[in-house]
Amino acid sequence: MRKRISKIENHVQDRNSVAWKKLCEYVDKVADENLDEFSPLEELGLELFSQIHTLPETISKLKKVKKVWLYGSKLKCIPPEIGEMEALEYFDPYTSYNLNWFPYEITKCKNLKDSRVSTRILYGNYKNRMGFPNLVHNPVRYFGDTLNCSICTKTMTYEQTNQLWISLKVGTDILPLLTNLCSKECESKLPIPPKDYLQFAHKGSADLIQPLDEDELFRNEAL
Repeated sequence: MRKRISKIENHVQDRNSVAWKKLCEYVDKVADENLDEFSPLEELGLELFSQIHTLPETISKLKKVKKVWLYGSKLKCIPPEIGEMEALEYFDPYTSYNLNWFPYEITKCKNLKDSRVSTRILYGNYKNRMGFPNLVHNPVRYFGDTLNCSICTKTMTYEQTNQLWISLKVGTDILPLLTNLCSKECESKLPIPPKDYLQFAHKGSADLIQPLDEDELFRNEAL
């Protein structure tokens, strides 16, 4: 059974909006005051927060933040700069139903031990094995003309990068992660995914054969 595949949307954020400017100001405030929690809904209010579909790249400045609250957001992606939030311990994007995947760089948050994610909407999750979008025909584009290798941080253009999906445990959840790789050497350094998930990094596509989901396993056991 082939699972539904959502098309990757790029450049989803209006960066000239009041909501975006307020969010950027809030990031600066949290960084300047060395706050240990980041809760944009509380700061912006529901009307403005509902207009936020990604986070500013300046979240890299949030070196002291331990908890991130994104409950009920309309986020569609998170920038790789989240990997620079070195103090992050708890990550909560629960009921962010448009957030189907995460950047590989979140694995660099070595203190991140606890998370709360709506797993049924994640690409490849064991509950329903939602399909992974094909990165060959629908590559992911972050803000800007260049990006860094997810492994060695080498700066490269989008034409130079090799984008692959991989499922890995982050916090308390197994998340579908997007990697941007500069070489086969960096690809070889990717971790091995957990049992019952695809054991290799891949490009996605409707033809990708994933392990059985929990309903399919249940039906098989009932036969």
